[in-house]
Amino acid sequence: MRSEKGTASAFLQLESLSKRFGSFAAVDGLSLELARGETLALLGPSGSGKSTTLRLLAGFEQPDAGRIVVNGEDLTRQPPVARRFGMVFQHYALFPHLDVGENVAFGLESLGVRDAELTRRVAEALSLVDLAGFERRAIGALSGGQQQRVALARALAPEPRVLLLDEPLSNLDPSLRERTRQEIRALVHRLAMTTIIVTHEQEEAFDLGDRIAVLRGGVLQQLGTPDDLYGRPVNAFVAGFVGRTSSLTAMVLNATHQEISLQVEGVVWKVPPSATGGVVIPEGVAVMLTLRPEALRIVTEAAGCLAGTITDRRFTGAHAFFKVRTDRGTVLEIAAEPQTAAIGQRVGVLPGDRGVHLFRAEAQ
Repeated sequence: MRSEKGTASAFLQLESLSKRFGSFAAVDGLSLELARGETLALLGPSGSGKSTTLRLLAGFEQPDAGRIVVNGEDLTRQPPVARRFGMVFQHYALFPHLDVGENVAFGLESLGVRDAELTRRVAEALSLVDLAGFERRAIGALSGGQQQRVALARALAPEPRVLLLDEPLSNLDPSLRERTRQEIRALVHRLAMTTIIVTHEQEEAFDLGDRIAVLRGGVLQQLGTPDDLYGRPVNAFVAGFVGRTSSLTAMVLNATHQEISLQVEGVVWKVPPSATGGVVIPEGVAVMLTLRPEALRIVTEAAGCLAGTITDRRFTGAHAFFKVRTDRGTVLEIAAEPQTAAIGQRVGVLPGDRGVHLFRAEAQ
């Protein structure tokens, strides 16, 4: 597990946050920090603690332990309105009986903004999300993408210190998702807005987050850039959750500075020492071998290779993704040139030098 200690340059800090619901630990000792203007994506499966973390930040839930600090100010026990955080909910939470302008004005009015200043701030917020002139439109007359932008304008109108986005794209049609994602990314970068976005979609996290925090069972597994998570996962969960991965159990036969020999399904594979990420794994230890599609090679069936059969081929243009079922039943996904093999063909499989990761079997 990898985390980062607080530094003097941090704008937003989560310090050892914990939240339990009965016997269930939704968030367990979570520590994170963001620089001013940084976008952090919280990524993980359902039940990993992403939305609970966002609710703790917003003030809708109180932590059992830990602190939330913004620009040196402890906000842990402050009510939501005092935090000056903007939040866009998964289902937008717009008021259908109010028009667009009234929805955007709602938060401003609670802060005492009135008259000409209110009108100006509403128009400014709508302009930020390319909805200038939509003040009198009915919410029900808007598309899903437009409703999402109204919710974003409402969150931005009070000029928040931090913007919180709870799966903001999950209710959009696939055709709208990518365009809206690009619009959000451009907006938060233009405003230099410190932002935390919750998502279970890897592509969204990679596209929107300057860094990504991978959560599992309320515990931070790894914090880093998309390149870090894909190329240098710290455990088998991160390797399997981020990107496409095949897994094999293996036994370390020999380890030197030049290579590591593994017994894999009855054959011996040699992988580079970089596969351990610098961790020393002794001989005779059981390991989990995780491999990116580009880490495997399809070769002619021969001794020293894992023998198997091509069961599927998905053409993607310059490359194809092949599925190989080994003779022991393991399914491996391999990226190769489209003409490499055909469905039903017997082949051998060998590891390459990149995208290979080894973890102790008990460290899953």
